[in-house]
Amino acid sequence: TIDVAYRYFATPKRRFILADTPGHVQYTRNMVTGASTAELAIILVDARNGVVEQTRRHAAVAALLRVPHVVLAVNKMDLVGYERAEFERIVADFTAQTAELGLPEVTPIPVSALVGDNVVDRSAHMDWYGGPALLEFLENVPVAADPADAPVRFPVQYVIRHGDIRHYAGQLVSGSVRVGDRVTVHPSGETSEIAAIDVLGTEVEAAHAPQSIGVRLADQRDVSRGDMLTAGPEAPALTQDVTAAVCHLADRPLRVGDRVLLKHTTRTVKAIVRDLAGATELTANDLGRITLRSAEPLPLDAYAVSRRTGAFILIDPADGATLTAGMVEFG
Repeated sequence: TIDVAYRYFATPKRRFILADTPGHVQYTRNMVTGASTAELAIILVDARNGVVEQTRRHAAVAALLRVPHVVLAVNKMDLVGYERAEFERIVADFTAQTAELGLPEVTPIPVSALVGDNVVDRSAHMDWYGGPALLEFLENVPVAADPADAPVRFPVQYVIRHGDIRHYAGQLVSGSVRVGDRVTVHPSGETSEIAAIDVLGTEVEAAHAPQSIGVRLADQRDVSRGDMLTAGPEAPALTQDVTAAVCHLADRPLRVGDRVLLKHTTRTVKAIVRDLAGATELTANDLGRITLRSAEPLPLDAYAVSRRTGAFILIDPADGATLTAGMVEFG
């Protein structure tokens, strides 16, 4: 695999999208692309070779992108005689080397893809293993928390005008809203009340993430594309100083002092690179940390809290090329 190859399959219990990403270091940016929307990562290890540098890099990407669940699939167990000691040695080695990455709880599964051991059905060759087969685990692992239960975040994508009436359209990326809710417009800080909610041309009393909706406010407010409506006490941090973990995607290096465009949800602002955590530059596939100063304040959440409103990309203002993917950090 060079690019990210998406495959689709289903069982009676669930439907799956499989993002097959390349393993080599020169395609780290492709791994980041696949992991950015994943609910679960399967890190494949050859039982003969154990944990190698590629394994550690894959684990680091999964941790960086906050993938909620990780499976350590120790493959080719048939070539090591289905030995329990070999499996446990690899699991211990992986756990020791990834303890500081902040990975979620890792589920190790011994498999042999060639003969199907512990892939769909539990293996008769490894009666010492009492856990689920890989597909069994995938069918039953809990998925991410319902985005409707998260704080309200509604980036405005489009303003629809009907005379003096304005509707604000976009995707409700998290939370739930109802007619009558008080909302705050960022970055202006103005407040208003939701007078109407439209879903697919029909007025409704409430909407829930991830629905695409139109919202009408009770008061005339200066709201445009790139603004964000929020509700409730858990407001995003409004700041021009951005600290983030990043993966550099472009062949063109990123250096301190570079002027870029920062795209966060539906808002694009000018920014300047202030610091690269001691590095002189980031080149393609580099992972690092960055400090930016944006020309306008942005309503940011930590990526650890929200993978949608805590993510951004940097764009080359000269040609519009995507330069870097970022994950907001605080503290």
